[in-house]
Amino acid sequence: MEKTKKLMVGISATALTFSLAGCNSTANSLPPQPTDVSCNDWDWSEEDGVWQCDESRSGHYGAYYYGGKYYNTKSKLQSSSDYKNYKSSTSFKTGQSSSGFGSGSKSFGG
Repeated sequence: MEKTKKLMVGISATALTFSLAGCNSTANSLPPQPTDVSCNDWDWSEEDGVWQCDESRSGHYGAYYYGGKYYNTKSKLQSSSDYKNYKSSTSFKTGQSSSGFGSGSKSFGG
């Protein structure tokens, strides 16, 4: 009985470790939030693979941010040739981007 108990504890600890590692890898795979001071609250749009301004006092509230530019509507974002290339790339599918999201890794509220 004691051997079974130890085995179950070991399996549970291993499963927990892999679960936590999986959560962290998703969060770490996102591109850094934009450092543009025009918006201090960013939300990640999983569907679109870009950051969206969620600061109601900002003139860019609700706008999508990609390639150093704000797009006021989803249709304007989707008509951008740079965004089209990104969306069809492997980077979009993995949530990573090598460029286009601003620079730095400063964390904003949100």
